[in-house]
Amino acid sequence: RNAVNTDAAALDEMARRVWIATFGHSAPAKDIQAYVDVAYGPKGTLRRHLADPAFDFHVAVANGIVVGYCKLGPTFLTDEAETAGLIHLHQLYVDPAQHGAGVADALLDWAKDFARRHGAKGLILTVWEENHRARRFYEKHGFVHVGDYAFRTGSQIDRDLIVRLTL
Repeated sequence: RNAVNTDAAALDEMARRVWIATFGHSAPAKDIQAYVDVAYGPKGTLRRHLADPAFDFHVAVANGIVVGYCKLGPTFLTDEAETAGLIHLHQLYVDPAQHGAGVADALLDWAKDFARRHGAKGLILTVWEENHRARRFYEKHGFVHVGDYAFRTGSQIDRDLIVRLTL
């Protein structure tokens, strides 16, 4: 279902937990904390974007608990890749306990349908080069590597791959 403002706390908690489980090992603790402090919590980016009409969120709920979400919105990419006519898929997170249950597929289907309904010619996103599970998922669904993006976690810079799906 589409997310609503009353989902903020549950969505934020789930996203923080998944982000730390996925990326918490990838940088020094102070850099991880610096990222988490900006991205999550009552004044974090996630909650600000949930309240911003420029962003669209879709949540997967099982037994009343948020187990995944997808976030679409304006791109932050500038010169790294061509973005005209594309919708930026900012995040597609699934609780690890739900991996393999079809949650990610359902959320991606929603994103593709959203893009088509809004006249977009495709989706674009960034994925950390060392997030092999996510990379395999996007490759399986037809995304292709079109550029690189420097992703900052605190003071650390990592290489994200920019991938695009043509609809």
